[in-house]
Amino acid sequence: MITQQKASQPWLANIITLYPEMFPGYLGHSILGVGLKNEVWSLKTYNIRDFAEDRHKTVDGTPAGGGAGMVLKPNILDKTIRKCLDEAPKGPSFPLIYLSPRGKLFDQKMALKFSKGKGITLICGRFEGIDERVLKNHDIEEVSLGDFILTGGEIAAQALIDSTVRLIPQIVGNKESILEDSFSNGLLEYPQYTKPAIWAGRKIPRTLLSGHHQNIKQWRIKKAKKITKKRRPDLWKIFQKSSGLLSGDNE
Repeated sequence: MITQQKASQPWLANIITLYPEMFPGYLGHSILGVGLKNEVWSLKTYNIRDFAEDRHKTVDGTPAGGGAGMVLKPNILDKTIRKCLDEAPKGPSFPLIYLSPRGKLFDQKMALKFSKGKGITLICGRFEGIDERVLKNHDIEEVSLGDFILTGGEIAAQALIDSTVRLIPQIVGNKESILEDSFSNGLLEYPQYTKPAIWAGRKIPRTLLSGHHQNIKQWRIKKAKKITKKRRPDLWKIFQKSSGLLSGDNE
């Protein structure tokens, strides 16, 4: 159960976007929504169009050198970023991130790092992206959710916030569930079961019903290794290396 005690300085998510109405979106529901309501964390949006310089609210231009699509104008985006940064906490504990397919891959370790800071500012791209000079001028870190393309960065921003905010104390009541998350120990999560003991002719593994905690723990580790090795050989190799296992280990 989530405590009603407010954080002295709620973890803050700043969103720079062309579509502020998309937020909080699903972040306003379930345990994240309760945390938002109780001010364990907070969210603020900055509409890029509010900083446009003409009556048509133009925020994009054609790519230099030609090509399809449009690019967000550097002068407009720069004003938005500066306004946001003026109102945000300063320092490395409050990073400025651009959600981009060419960025560093987001993972559980990065989510944990972000959750321990004061918050984050996320720039949601649109069209063909943003002017490279803005990235250089503000030393913006690029982060990617994976090797795929979205129409805009808003969904990616919500996914990143979800993954990060759930790690903040007071959000998830059962800390053990976080410690046992997939990727937390470098492995995918083991299989889960619940009652009834027999369903559709399939039984819950006997070990899980034994009440022997050490045997249950060993069973879960063995299954997590097996699943990771089969489904994510890339993660399995990293786990082997970090655990000092030989390449021929067959666990």
